[in-house]
Amino acid sequence: MKKKNTNWLDTEEWRPLCMRAGESDVERAMSSASPGIREFTALISPAAAGSMERMAQRAQSLTRKHFGRTISLYVPLYLSNYCSGGCVYCGFASDRKQPRRRLEPGELEAEISALKQKGFDDVLLLTGERTFDADFGYLLKCVKVAAGIFHNVTVEAFAMLAGEYGKLAEAGCTGITLYQETYDRRLYSMLHRWGEKRDYEFRLEAPSRALEGGMRTVGIGALLGLADPLSDAICLFQHASYLRKKFWKAGVLVSFPRICAQYGDFKPGYEVDDNLLAQLIFAFRICFPDMPLVLSTRERAEFRDGIAGIGISRMSVASKTTVGGYHHVIKGHEKGQFDVSDSRNVKTFCRAMRKKGLEPVFKNWESVFRSVK
Repeated sequence: MKKKNTNWLDTEEWRPLCMRAGESDVERAMSSASPGIREFTALISPAAAGSMERMAQRAQSLTRKHFGRTISLYVPLYLSNYCSGGCVYCGFASDRKQPRRRLEPGELEAEISALKQKGFDDVLLLTGERTFDADFGYLLKCVKVAAGIFHNVTVEAFAMLAGEYGKLAEAGCTGITLYQETYDRRLYSMLHRWGEKRDYEFRLEAPSRALEGGMRTVGIGALLGLADPLSDAICLFQHASYLRKKFWKAGVLVSFPRICAQYGDFKPGYEVDDNLLAQLIFAFRICFPDMPLVLSTRERAEFRDGIAGIGISRMSVASKTTVGGYHHVIKGHEKGQFDVSDSRNVKTFCRAMRKKGLEPVFKNWESVFRSVK
């Protein structure tokens, strides 16, 4: 396969600029009416750490302007833990010794029913890397079932061809989530030991293929902690900018997953503490005022409560990272993809949001606007 030009992805100029930034650069970035990558590098720099309160205030103001006092909610549903990949940091990697399974038709219907009873109308369907047991055909069937029930169905699975994304869109899927994990090419090769995911370029171009295939939205992100977080943040900024410019009618979302404990006990090489994570979120909000920014239950309840509405506009809630788990009882030997830090149920989470003056939104998309064949 011919590799596409990715000259838009470059840290050689911007990473050193980030480290050289001073207070005057931060001030210029804060006062900019249309901040770009130069301003972004200043906002994530060590020099900006002393301006966190001002950054938070501006991020909150922009979030309220574009999203109101709301927090959009979705729920992940793992369809399968079969995986052909060799990601060293993942609990589903093919060399992890654990029972493998997938949701069969009756189980899928039961899980969907359980989620609907909890009030969800926005579901993210997940699988591991492509396998015989959980291939494209299996995913397509699951999307068709879910799209008949939920108003918004998205997927987080293996990288695909444009034609495959087109078939998912025709079946009722509105978007995908696909993290590059890290934009550091050298580390990427070391962290992904085998499988299709080892192809850096094929994965990098997957969000573009999804939008070319008919998806309305793409969610991107870097798994923070795998590589230098400032370099990955700069690349993530460039990736989001590239997609928004090329596919200006589509929606681009950015997530901030931070690596956490998982079966396999991989230890990340870089620390991303709460202050740095918050700084990255504020910087993205200041530079992308109308972009949905996403935070999952990887993070602690206290951190999620504090950052909700101050940059973050979308969150998962009551998540399970095992196959299913909303209807059937999880057995002790079943391992999730990673450990969930915020285990609150829907009612408790929504109470916390309303206490902050934020209204949880379970549905902000009408299925009538998609074409389900």
